[in-house]
Amino acid sequence: MLDKKRLQPFILTIVVVLLDQITKLIIIKTIPAYDWDSFINVIGDDFFRIIHVKNLGVAFSMGSGLPDIFRFVLMKILPLLVLAWVGWMVYHREKEGLTVFQSWLLAGVIGGGLGNLIDRFFRPDGVVDFLDVKFYGLFGLERWPTFNVADAAVVVTVILLLISLLCQAVKKKDSHE
Repeated sequence: MLDKKRLQPFILTIVVVLLDQITKLIIIKTIPAYDWDSFINVIGDDFFRIIHVKNLGVAFSMGSGLPDIFRFVLMKILPLLVLAWVGWMVYHREKEGLTVFQSWLLAGVIGGGLGNLIDRFFRPDGVVDFLDVKFYGLFGLERWPTFNVADAAVVVTVILLLISLLCQAVKKKDSHE
């Protein structure tokens, strides 16, 4: 029997997947892909804009030039296995030493991962990216690589998870002194 309390963090997973897929559908229906004249300025003249591009790789388009079989294993099967393992960790958080907050954050990571996996499995042209931010030459980038809601969810929840784990470690260390 499934424990409803242990399943609660997966609400965030569902919310992230739905927001990600809905925003991608809106972009697909309203902005032509790779049409650099059809972007929408959101903030400033050129700081934050919405465009429509597709990514066959993972972060920063890494792996987009790999042969199909390698892309299939590295970008579909392996992430699916990792997300299943993380899902197991969320459900069994006590065994893994995770707080309720940390399990919710991992559920957010799962939502972001699933959002992009849905694209990889069902959109042959690749993952739909549309959020485009000017980066002012930092790290040699004029613009940050275009991303989507799933990417943002993964980044934000991982950063919060790392902060939470660091605070937990410091608290544990202080209690042992």
